Formats: sequence, C-alpha cells, structure tokens
Amino acid sequence: MTRYLITSALPYINGMKHLGNLVGSMLPADVYARFLRLEGEEVLYICATDEHGTPAEIAALEEGLDVKTYCDIQHQRQKDVYMRFGLSFDYFGRSSSPQNHELTQHFYRMLNKNSFIEERGIQQIYSLDDERFLPDRYVIGTCPKCGYDRARGDQCESCASLLNPSELVEPRSAVSGSRNLELRTSKHLFLRLDTLSSEIEAWVKSNTQWPKLTYSVAMKWLNEGLQPRCITRDLSWGVPVPREGYENKVFYVWFDAPIEYVGATKEWSDQDPSNRDWKSWWYDADDVYYAQFMAKDNLPFHTIVWPATILGTREPWTMADYIKGFNWLTYYGGKFSTSQGRGVFMDDALEILPPDYWRYFLISVAPESDDSDFTWDLFASVVNKDLAGTLGNFVNRTLKLVASRFGTGIPDGGQWGEHEDKLLAQCKDSIEEYRTALRNFEFRKAALALKKLWTHGNVYIDARAPWNLLKEDRDEAALVLRTCINLVRTYAIASSPLIPFTSEALFDVLGMTEEERKAGLDDALDLTALKAGRPFEVPPILFRRLDLEEVDAYRKRFAGTQD
Repeated sequence: MTRYLITSALPYINGMKHLGNLVGSMLPADVYARFLRLEGEEVLYICATDEHGTPAEIAALEEGLDVKTYCDIQHQRQKDVYMRFGLSFDYFGRSSSPQNHELTQHFYRMLNKNSFIEERGIQQIYSLDDERFLPDRYVIGTCPKCGYDRARGDQCESCASLLNPSELVEPRSAVSGSRNLELRTSKHLFLRLDTLSSEIEAWVKSNTQWPKLTYSVAMKWLNEGLQPRCITRDLSWGVPVPREGYENKVFYVWFDAPIEYVGATKEWSDQDPSNRDWKSWWYDADDVYYAQFMAKDNLPFHTIVWPATILGTREPWTMADYIKGFNWLTYYGGKFSTSQGRGVFMDDALEILPPDYWRYFLISVAPESDDSDFTWDLFASVVNKDLAGTLGNFVNRTLKLVASRFGTGIPDGGQWGEHEDKLLAQCKDSIEEYRTALRNFEFRKAALALKKLWTHGNVYIDARAPWNLLKEDRDEAALVLRTCINLVRTYAIASSPLIPFTSEALFDVLGMTEEERKAGLDDALDLTALKAGRPFEVPPILFRRLDLEEVDAYRKRFAGTQD
C-alpha cells in the first residue's frame, strides 16, 4: 500500500511569513495532507524552519542577540502561528538540528567520494567598510537579466534567475550600503552539476506528469546548460564543512536546507525510535509517493540542485514524484515581500479574522496557472458569497428552523423520495469532482467543487421549502430538515481539508463522537447517518459578512505596505 510523504518549502527564520508564503507552499500541502488522511491514507507531512545563512546572522545582530537565541525565538514564533492556522505538520523541525548537521555532512562525504565535488579558488566580494566577505545574499544590485535594481547576489526575486554576486550591475553591500567593494580570492567547494547533467535531465524527463510551471522551469535550466554550483560560504553560522582548510566555512544554506526534509524526519523519528523509522520513508522506500510544495522561485533548487545532490550520493534516497510549484500571490499588483514589509502577514491576518476565512480564500485563489492578486474587495466578496452566503447561510437557517419548529432534536417522519435521490446524486458528483481535483493537485478546482457541494443544500432547501411544508405536511417537512441536518454532517466531513476549524465546530454542534468524526468522503455521502431524536445545538453565526466600512478600514490599515 502506498504511503504519502509530503514536504513544503522551508520558511526562512527571519521574521513572520506573509499570506503569499502561506499559499505558495504550506497551506496547499496541508490541504493535500488532510485530504489524504480523510481518504484513509498513511501520511507523513514534514516541514521545518530554514535557519542558516547570512540573513539570520544579520537579523540576530540587529536585535542584539546571538544567532542561536534569535533562531530559537523565531522558530517558536513561527511554529505557534502555523499551529493557529491549522497546519497539520506531523513534525515541524529545524535545519540547525544535530540530525541535519549529521546528514548534510554525510551527503557531502558521499558526493566527494564519488568525485562530484571540486575545489576552486573564486573571486569573492569583500567589503572594505564592513571588513568582511559578503555572502551572495548580502550583495545587492541590478539584475543583469531583467534590470531589477534590488536583485540579491544569489537570486533575482523579480525574474527568479539564479545569480552570482559578481554578475550584478553596480553591486553594493546590503549590510551598510557601501559600494567600497573589492574582489578577493577564497577557496570553495562546488557541486558538479555539469557532470550530473545527463542524469538530472533523464530524471526530469521521466516526470512529465509535473505541472507545466515546474517542468518548464527545470527544462529551461537544463537547456541553458548546468554549471558547477558553489556549496560553501565564508560564514560561522551553518553546518560545518568536514574538510581540512575549511574550518571557518559552512555549507551554503541551499545545500543543507533540502536535506532538512530528511533531517526533520529523523528528528521526528528520534523522538519515538521504537515506533518510528525515518529511513523507511527516505531510504530504499519503494512504497512511498513523495509530493513537494513550493513557490516558483524555489523550483530550480528542487528540480535541479537537490536531485543532483541525491543522485550524486549513489544511494537510494527518496526523490520527488510530484513537485507542485506555485506562481506569486501579489498584493494590489505588487509582490508580497518579507524583506520589504509589503502585504498582509500571518499574525496580522489572525488578529483580523479566524483562520478558516483565510484558508478558504487563499485556496480559492491559489496562484496555480498564473499569478493571483489579493485585494480586500476580492477577499470580502469570497467570504460573503461562499462562506457566509452559501455554507454559513445553509447551516444556520437549517438548524434555527428545526430548533424553532421541532426543538433541538433531529425530527422524525417522512419517507425518502425522488428529491432526495436527486440531491444524493448531485452530492456524489461534486464529491467526486472534489476528490479528483485534490488527487490531481488542482486546488482552485477543489475549492470550486466544494462550493458546488455547499450550493446543493441551498438549492434543495429552497426547492423543498420546509417552511411551507410545515403548514401542509409536517412529516414531509421533518424529512427535508432531517436530510438538511445530515447535509451539515456531509459538509463538516468534506470541508475539513480546507476549513478544519469550522468542521470541528460543526461536529461539536451535531454532537459527533471521536469515532464518528473519522468518517471519510465516501461515508460523508450517507444522508441518513444522523437518526431522528439525536440532539444538536444551534451554533452562533458560522461566518460573518464583511461590510464595506470594515473592508475600507482594512484597506487603509495596510495601505502603507503597498508602496
């Protein structure tokens, strides 16, 4: 039986993440993991904070902390907000863990043993004013490929091209802004991507099932020709390089970060070694289906560099079966940016509204085939129409009507008929659409199918009009309302991957036991599961509408981040 391994790109340690980070990796991975669990599959969902590299050192310095203490604080801060968003990691680790250090050094040793590592003396930028070498992320300048004037020395965040600092036009120090820079020679280690190129290409071409975005990025890199890639840096914070003469260097953050997928799994396993086996997921694991989630700027590392690292070890490590790449979620036409403080950040989002408002909206506009744009008007429209107007309206009016006419017990009477047959057939079709979309990693389609499922309830109750039937045929009205209450159960089960907190609230309202809450999608289609006489509660409003005044206040509050 297939087991499912899921990873989302590691969020970097320096500060709170924004909604673009969330929808570009962690949230869709969580929805997929929750869906597979709902289907009864064995799932391991792994993530971690990415803690090494110059940005962590600089951020710690700015806050007057040593870098380890800074990372300790930020890891817990990020972990807390992810839990509040309902991200159901089986384990959330840290790339600074001893396990990742050990595994990163193992991967290096195997690559070196197999002659895929070479040493080169390279010209590296040194800041005379800062009296230090400047790692690539702390050299900024104009991108030679697209002209963006704040490109980093490792990658242009505008066109996603990978760069070397020496390629930048008019480079300057990101630490001080100084242009008083010079080149000095420093010895470094390189991963021989050129030597591994044919193997990487064969692997990429064997994965034509990948999304167009992922496959096209990988092929663009291959067609341009792979070059050796530097995997060491002149830093003190990171995984030490186990090689003579490299005592003052560490591995490049993008060398050790993907290895932390394995490292975090070992962290998880080491917590309960008698019941967990990390190697069964990662080493010679033929029964594992591995899905990765990330934004498009991470695709080159996951389709080229990380696979090359694995292939070069000549060991049977698990490689990705599916790499789901996302485009950007923009904010009023500009990118969300941690470094520039633009957009709504996750802690601010939860201060404004509960997590399910954000979870549903973000999945419904997930930037899959193209970039998506966040505006407060669009957000309010989705909340008001789908969550408040469709799902919330159906649940609240159903339970209020039953309570007012029959009391807080499911009513008895009436016999299942052609109206109910039609409703069941519609629900089956929508759930199959939903299932197919999620199996195929099509998240916007899944949200549409779920909304369609919610719509069936409103169409049914409007057509059957139990408020009128109560005057003519109380038993028939009871049947309709009993069916509607069972639809609430259906919605609670089916909606749980996208809006898990709402699902739990509905389970509570219906008085469902822990065992009953384990029902899967097929079980959700039993519209007679909740029997007459069973008690229920009338919940407060499930989702509230956002009015124009409130939306305008949010727009003004966050206007400064749109510059």
